[in-house]
Amino acid sequence: METIIVYLDNMFAGLPKTQELEHLKQELLSGMEEKYLEMKLAGKSENEAIGIVISEFGNIEELTAELDIHPAGQEKTVPMLSEEEVYAYAAAKRSSGLWTGLGVFLCACGVALLITLSTLFENNADMADKGSMLGLVGMFVLVAVAVGMFIHSGMKLERFESLEQGFQLPYALKTALQRSQALYAPTYRLALIVGVCLCVLSPTFIFATSYVNDDFAAYGVSAFLVIAATAVFLFVYYGNIQEAYTKLLNEPHIDAK
Repeated sequence: METIIVYLDNMFAGLPKTQELEHLKQELLSGMEEKYLEMKLAGKSENEAIGIVISEFGNIEELTAELDIHPAGQEKTVPMLSEEEVYAYAAAKRSSGLWTGLGVFLCACGVALLITLSTLFENNADMADKGSMLGLVGMFVLVAVAVGMFIHSGMKLERFESLEQGFQLPYALKTALQRSQALYAPTYRLALIVGVCLCVLSPTFIFATSYVNDDFAAYGVSAFLVIAATAVFLFVYYGNIQEAYTKLLNEPHIDAK
């Protein structure tokens, strides 16, 4: 049995010392010990029992490959991104933010259109139903277009899903991205400030229209939706650009010189 313990220690000697691997080692030892005792009770000699145990429990390479575990000091090979790939990803994130932001804006505009048309014709007995129907049709058309934009936005990023597995950046390219991010930072801050201001100010349209005339409150709600949607567009569009820089510069990866 001592031979099996030494064999198991040697198997795990080159692997990281983690709690997960230690637990795995103890489970293997327990299983090997049970098999060893079973072979001894079956009348096998010491050497025969040890040989059977070792052969049946496979080798450490197969086990670590199955669990995606790499020897200590050995890093997974990750792809080196070219300048074209980096800027293609940044462009895709920008485009994705544009389409997603516009989709959100159209959804809000659809609801605002329904409210506006319903309110506009509610006092006209002949046009009330037509106004509501026209508003519903307009809303569903805008929402349908928005859904198409969301799908298109998601598809533009599908080919970059492999970046989640890690990547390398040439040092010069990383430096260029850092400079570009620094130049973009004021624009991003301005977009956030404007977006927050719009969010804070948008409810005032409801209060203002209600103050003028209660019948106008619905128009204030429509204005609120459009202005709030504009703020969301700013957050999504400019946020996606910032997220691209963050992904490329701050995600764990190897900087290759």
